[in-house]
Amino acid sequence: MSCGVSPDSPLLPLPVNHGTVRSHPGPVPAVGRSHPPIGATAPPCVIGREAGHYGDRVDEAGAGRRRQNEVYRAGVYGRSPRVPVGIRRLQERAKRALDARAYAYVAGGAGDEVTQRANRAAFDRWAVVPRVLRDASVRDTSVELFGRRLPAPLLLGPVGALELVHPEADLAVARAAAATGVPMVFSNQGSRSMEECAAAMDGSPRWFQLYWSTSDELVESLVHRAEKAGCDALVVTLDTTMLGWRPRDLDLGHLPFALGKGIAQYTSDPVFRRLVEERAAAAGPRDAQPRPTPAAVRALVTMARAWPGSFRENLRSPLPRAAVETFLAIYSRPSISWDDLAWLRSRTKLPILLKGVLHPDDARRALDEGMDGVVVSTHGGRQVDRSIAALDALPDVVAAIGDRAPVLLDSGIRSGADVFTAVALGARAVLLGRPFAWGLALAGEAGVRQVIEDVVGEFDLTLGLTGHTAVDQLGPEILRRVG
Repeated sequence: MSCGVSPDSPLLPLPVNHGTVRSHPGPVPAVGRSHPPIGATAPPCVIGREAGHYGDRVDEAGAGRRRQNEVYRAGVYGRSPRVPVGIRRLQERAKRALDARAYAYVAGGAGDEVTQRANRAAFDRWAVVPRVLRDASVRDTSVELFGRRLPAPLLLGPVGALELVHPEADLAVARAAAATGVPMVFSNQGSRSMEECAAAMDGSPRWFQLYWSTSDELVESLVHRAEKAGCDALVVTLDTTMLGWRPRDLDLGHLPFALGKGIAQYTSDPVFRRLVEERAAAAGPRDAQPRPTPAAVRALVTMARAWPGSFRENLRSPLPRAAVETFLAIYSRPSISWDDLAWLRSRTKLPILLKGVLHPDDARRALDEGMDGVVVSTHGGRQVDRSIAALDALPDVVAAIGDRAPVLLDSGIRSGADVFTAVALGARAVLLGRPFAWGLALAGEAGVRQVIEDVVGEFDLTLGLTGHTAVDQLGPEILRRVG
């Protein structure tokens, strides 16, 4: 047979025994098996032999073949994956499932979305040159970041207001991350508090994204909460000191935070709640309000649900509306400068990474100011239109930093092959965003988990099929610039 499947291939199913599909050789994990969480002391993810999840040892076929086995064995029973495997169909299905506002918020970018397209086009300018006749039967997809061995060079990036996409929002993402061992970066604009998500993750790795508020007291409170929640690092987002010009949201007149969505980190914070109470107490009589519309009534109901406490009491309370007004007034600080970093550095021992770095001089200075790493990012093309693409900026940032600190890449990652290319160009790891949000929209926790497994599975196969067995073997020399 020339299709790559031999009679001894583990992809060929054998007859069913007591309702369990088995394949040759040896036992395999059952379809839909629940994976135990990876802990800080988990062994390196050398892909070989039987395993429970990416953080443990798996069958010699590797994570990619294991994922294929699960899909093809399920296909024998007429079952297909919960969500589409290909990114284009995944996004198309999610668009049909979501309402217009939710889809626009996740899919949209700044301006004419030139940066968003550039982030993807940048990957097309690089081609992998596979090598052959190299034993790649046992592969190690793991990387180490800040003392933690991770199953793959992949993290789930912070995505705000996920309640637009699915009722369980960040909590479903946290459970999927814990099941696969892939770190989740808690969004500062989360729809569930970091404490609730951390409780669902047990000892699995998590980071926290920080938007620098105009209130230093609030910033300090959020940082201390992240420490108590077991976060391994802080990711300070610097490219959103003001909200970018986003026509899709503007056309719909929709900002989720103005409705009380995506502010759970704030409403669960004691400092923020005190600020809200002070604002409400200081408010004088309101000017005459226009006659309420059905949309305004729905907005007030949403705000009431976002504020802790009795929904009925919140409908009569000034606090839910004051919470939205307080958030909009203080969520981010346009005046932030390099001089502020020393203050943050003195407030925590956690590693601090600056997100939104695109210039090599900024990367150098970040480390000179005591930061522990940078994330090359365009905020998914949502902030500055006609910005340099993140992948285009990556090589210069890597060259500027050298081995001083890890460089991560965010923006444009859609597949395991994209992860491979970014790592070869010098990224220690990448952040995945929109794809897992589409999986969440279609199938909740299971959808997020499948997207993670698909991306890591493709990365593992790409690693082996190009003649490599470990992440540290990847470098620019395995790529060719073709555009």
